[in-house]
Amino acid sequence: MLSYAQEVPPPTLPVLPFNPKNPGIHDPVMAKEGDTYYVYGTGKGIVTMYSKDLKTWTEGKPIFDALPDWVLKALPNFKGDIWAPDIIFYKGQYHIFYACNATPGKPDAAIGHATSPTLNQKSPAYKWTDHGKIVQSVLGRDLWQAIDPNIIVDDAGTPWFIFGSFWDGLKAVKMTDDMMQLKHPEEWHTIARRPTSQKPYNYGLEDSQIEGAFVYRHGDYYYLFASFDMCCRGVNSNYHVVVGRSKSVTGPYVDKAGYDMIDGNGTDFAIGDGVKYAALGHNSVYLIDGKEYFVAHGYSIPDGGASKLIVTELKWDKNGWPYIKLQQ
Repeated sequence: MLSYAQEVPPPTLPVLPFNPKNPGIHDPVMAKEGDTYYVYGTGKGIVTMYSKDLKTWTEGKPIFDALPDWVLKALPNFKGDIWAPDIIFYKGQYHIFYACNATPGKPDAAIGHATSPTLNQKSPAYKWTDHGKIVQSVLGRDLWQAIDPNIIVDDAGTPWFIFGSFWDGLKAVKMTDDMMQLKHPEEWHTIARRPTSQKPYNYGLEDSQIEGAFVYRHGDYYYLFASFDMCCRGVNSNYHVVVGRSKSVTGPYVDKAGYDMIDGNGTDFAIGDGVKYAALGHNSVYLIDGKEYFVAHGYSIPDGGASKLIVTELKWDKNGWPYIKLQQ
């Protein structure tokens, strides 16, 4: 079977003028510094926006004016947007991790890392310092893709690097205490994947559709959110978020029925409503000022499939499973 990428090129999603009340974004992550919320997403130099109230947004400048030097050394054919960042405040600095993919849909990709003492672009202290490559995936060598980074610090204070997509799935690896590199690159844990009928190194996209991992601690469990099926087709996308939980960062993550996400399982958590959003995914989750938030992008039906920012409150049922209600 031909992959989707071989059958037809991905559609071009609508790119609309920036709307302060309904901003466009893809793969959003969020942090709050002082009285301001900051959102980062896929785009040239990493897209930024900020808000005081989560309702009205202002477009910021990209994090990078130019590509970090390491990118073209590692990926000479890279010409696209920087993908799917993750942001975390750790030991007095903001750390951002980001992906560059030279051949979209294939593991010709790498993840980098930069830090800044502040997110406020008007502050004299504002400056992102790039620290280079964390990990790279190579065509013909790897059955995972170096995209979609996420960092979780466990109860012992150890940072874990979560990443990957498609084929052999999502990975977890310990980081050094400064988050500058993988601590034990040989100690990899596969935490979720979906079944595939493909031969190794075929790299088709017709099955094994999993990406966008985000691990979040709540109560006694680590919750693994992941996006299943296909993004980036506008109103024809079938992207949706599933969830499982574990007592350990490295799993096993099981869904509500007790089935392991390593076998392609996961409880459906967030799907398109068919009215406002055709599909949604690539989420992140936060506890900020005593309230928990679900952040994602959704393919807007009223806006012809444009990718829009979703921020809504995250709640929990009596059995400790998360749920949301999308605002109409």
